[in-house]
Amino acid sequence: MAELIYQQIITDLKKKIFNNEFPDMKLPDERSLAEKYDVSRSSIKRALSRMASDGIIFKKRGSGTFINPLYLKNESVFNYGSGKNLGISDNFQLNGEKPSVKVLSFDVVRPAAELQRDLFLESEDFVYQIKRLRFFDDQPFMIETGFIPIKLLPKLSSSILEKSIFDYVHRELKQSVSKSFMSVFAEPSTQQDQELLKLDPTQPVGVMEGIFFLDNGTPFEFSSMRLHYEYMKFNSFVSIQ
Repeated sequence: MAELIYQQIITDLKKKIFNNEFPDMKLPDERSLAEKYDVSRSSIKRALSRMASDGIIFKKRGSGTFINPLYLKNESVFNYGSGKNLGISDNFQLNGEKPSVKVLSFDVVRPAAELQRDLFLESEDFVYQIKRLRFFDDQPFMIETGFIPIKLLPKLSSSILEKSIFDYVHRELKQSVSKSFMSVFAEPSTQQDQELLKLDPTQPVGVMEGIFFLDNGTPFEFSSMRLHYEYMKFNSFVSIQ
């Protein structure tokens, strides 16, 4: 429960930051925040510590806690937040625009040898092949193709795919999708990329490709995400020792 509380505090503070509720770029002190959220100061300390490590805020000795202006300026569309679940549907954001998803196809296939290896499957195991198109309002920005072992989610349906698969996993399996190994690169756009993402033939796509893992280490999904080049942006906060 304590972990859930500090995550809720982070979510609310981030919302307030993007709503410009701290125009002086300074957060209230820990005591004030503890009173506002009706929690212990240890929960506030944990939330602020996580936000600082993510580069959202910084502490200036003797002056207080401030919002990192570069975080506001350069916020990536990939906003995985501070919780355990990497759920993409709830964590994409851009200038307040709401993301949506359209299911393009939902099939059952026998995985190729490489996919069997990546997801630690037996030869008789089948997988869902899921293709979805993601939007910001009416603007398509990503084609997502995922492969999930049927044995992990035997009741997966099209209606679930229109929302967050990872949230469904959390509810059904009591597990979070908390780790991933991803390769990120760019390549020329295909004809399908151009049609779905509204690209010119000379424009490239960004590609994110890799495996998502459950809390218990089980490989859950192999995913290939092809992005409109304008949305291919990531931020990283690096601590230099």
